[in-house]
Amino acid sequence: MALVLAVVNQKGGVGKTTTAVNLAASLAAQEKRVLLVDLDPQGNASSGVGIGRDQGERPTIYHALLGERDARAAILPTEVPHLFVLPSGTDLVGAELELVAVDARENRLRSALDPLRSGYDFILIDCPPSLGLLTINALVAADRVLVPLQCEYYALEGLGSLLRTIDLVRANLNRDLQLEGVVLTMFDARNNLARQVMKDVQSNLPGQVYATVIPRNVRLSEAPSHGRPVILYDIESKGAQSYLALAEELLGRHHAGTTDEEKAAGPRPQASGPRPQAAGPRPHASGQKRSAPTR
Repeated sequence: MALVLAVVNQKGGVGKTTTAVNLAASLAAQEKRVLLVDLDPQGNASSGVGIGRDQGERPTIYHALLGERDARAAILPTEVPHLFVLPSGTDLVGAELELVAVDARENRLRSALDPLRSGYDFILIDCPPSLGLLTINALVAADRVLVPLQCEYYALEGLGSLLRTIDLVRANLNRDLQLEGVVLTMFDARNNLARQVMKDVQSNLPGQVYATVIPRNVRLSEAPSHGRPVILYDIESKGAQSYLALAEELLGRHHAGTTDEEKAAGPRPQASGPRPQAAGPRPHASGQKRSAPTR
């Protein structure tokens, strides 16, 4: 059953889509089946894996949200093995207005994705840079929220309102929603403010900030223009290595969580009764028992 991660930040330009695309590709590089859902009308996650925003007559996430087509019909393969995309489209721009009059409008994405969960290990949702109805749909559909946070003051200010929104969604629409963690992006170690923001986030959210930090990197900025995740564009770059490390850290966290759950469940029950013993001593080739050696 897939773990559904909503990659959310209402502030634009913080590395949200870059994180969604490259974390999805890095998880796929670990031979995990990954579905990248592009819920942003800008369609940058789709183009970031080589899928054009104009899909013509092909179904997209828009048609799945409105119940016009099954989401499975819209899924496309990518250049990365094990990575698939549910693309955005030009129609998604007006989806929030169209959903206002729809019953159970906050649950449309969850209804579209639930039948897909058994076919993937991870589903990553790239959300628009707002806290509108599309993002609420992502939070209702998700198990956990991953927050990319640029190491700047204004980005830190917006984190509080996002956490309050997560609390509201948990209280009213999705009681199982949890914060997966915060990923610090666009980090420049030479910048005093970046280091201070890192300290503030780590002190306010102990244990919820990923140890892997994504640096500012030219290759990360160039890769989308080629329609490729950075691990295909330049796997030796610092940006690619950082996202591969982030994927390993995420997998390590969830493996550790599974192990803890197994420990809490206690030891496996043993078969009742004593084990059967072999009947008599084992005969030798001659058919005689071996005699005890004489001293």
